[in-house]
Amino acid sequence: MKYCVLLLGFFLLTINGFASDKTTIRIGVQATGTLAWELSVLQGQTKDIDFKVETHPVATTEAGKIALQSGAVDIIVSDWIWVSRMRSDGADFTFYPYSTTSGALMVQRNSAIHAVKDLKGKRLGIAGGELDKNWLLLQALAQEEQLDLNASVEKVFGAPPLINEQLKQGRVDAALNYWHFGAKLEAQGYRQLIDGKGILKGLGIQENIPTLGYVFKQSWADSHKKVLDSFFQSSKKAKQLLCASEPDWQKVIPLTQADDAATQAKLRQRYCEGNVMQSGIPEQQVAERIYTLLRTVSNNQLTGKSEHLQPGTFWSQD
Repeated sequence: MKYCVLLLGFFLLTINGFASDKTTIRIGVQATGTLAWELSVLQGQTKDIDFKVETHPVATTEAGKIALQSGAVDIIVSDWIWVSRMRSDGADFTFYPYSTTSGALMVQRNSAIHAVKDLKGKRLGIAGGELDKNWLLLQALAQEEQLDLNASVEKVFGAPPLINEQLKQGRVDAALNYWHFGAKLEAQGYRQLIDGKGILKGLGIQENIPTLGYVFKQSWADSHKKVLDSFFQSSKKAKQLLCASEPDWQKVIPLTQADDAATQAKLRQRYCEGNVMQSGIPEQQVAERIYTLLRTVSNNQLTGKSEHLQPGTFWSQD
């Protein structure tokens, strides 16, 4: 972990060494997140970009939100549900798609669990707590089969690494975890029962909706449109390089915190599957449907008081 942080610091120091006359973008970055991978690739694009990145390490997603709200950073990676809730409370945050990858429901390779309905009476490990979006949507999917999943399983909540360990030790029958923890289990022979995209498809939603995105203040974006667009284009290029260029991928392997080739390959596969291919009005309309589902299943606890996804949640460059 210490080596990973030092390596990340080296990459970010390189990025911060751009020409001083370039506009600075302050970004809240988790050392264990995929944003750190992309920023490490950006250091090789310094001649082609008109901005410089100033990184601010954040320990958790919640810490990133606090940093954004306090004005300590300009951009973080978060989800559009939070953006909508903040907008309903008067904030001017907005969202630009980053990834469509979400969580995964994992079981032992030889498990008798082959469908969501088979979870009935089982112990289910859940990362993220009662209001985790994957957990809420999984409940919505179970309701399609007249199964009250919340009442039908023995829930075990915990931090993502702990949930993985619970499955490995046989203390839970299935684990609903974040995508990269699911990928690590896959590489060790565990079976993916369904992922976030599969859950949405089961609910009749075929579009690949972004789950995570860059979040920033609308007012800041309005005064930095050109440099923000340049950053987004560089981010997309970095993603493409990580997925298509073996030398660029090799450079970020230390940041994955995975020691074996199988895990590294699975992380890369799942990461690349999350590339945002399209995001426009149709996807935003579908996001409204997902918002309604989450609002209903969570009894407004996740979404807040607003009945609808707030206008301006998704950033428009017009």
